[in-house]
Amino acid sequence: MLSPKRVKWRKMQKGKMRGRADRGGTLFFGEFGLQATQCGRINSRQIESSRVAMTRYVKRGGKIWIRIFPDKAITKKAAETRMGSGKGNVEEWACVIKPGRILYEMSGISQTEAFEALRLASHKLPVKCKPISRKSEALALASREAARKAKADKKAAAAASAGKR
Repeated sequence: MLSPKRVKWRKMQKGKMRGRADRGGTLFFGEFGLQATQCGRINSRQIESSRVAMTRYVKRGGKIWIRIFPDKAITKKAAETRMGSGKGNVEEWACVIKPGRILYEMSGISQTEAFEALRLASHKLPVKCKPISRKSEALALASREAARKAKADKKAAAAASAGKR
């Protein structure tokens, strides 16, 4: 399972999972990918089990990239322990996921095969995900740009009509 070789601080605070992913939201290596649609934490066991599910389905064909790494220490206190006496020990490593983050990428296989493998992998994860391809990503980017342009045009028209009064 994945875990950091060494860390500067052994125990970490929980932190917040607000907003969309500010990086790691576009396909970089492969043709197909698995994109998170909600926020959550994925631990190293879940990353490994979904990777195994994908590789077993494609029968070790194609290439798979894991785009996330569990770099956050998750601590737990022992059962039936009284409150206080410090923070618990590090029990597992997790990765904080925000909506829009690409978790896995694949290439070298057909789209139907890739989407089915990514669907099987998403069932092993605690966050909702959707399979994407380079084509679907380009369409989503174009529609986002069109919406942004329409909003800017509407704002400019409102400013022009306010200036005439």
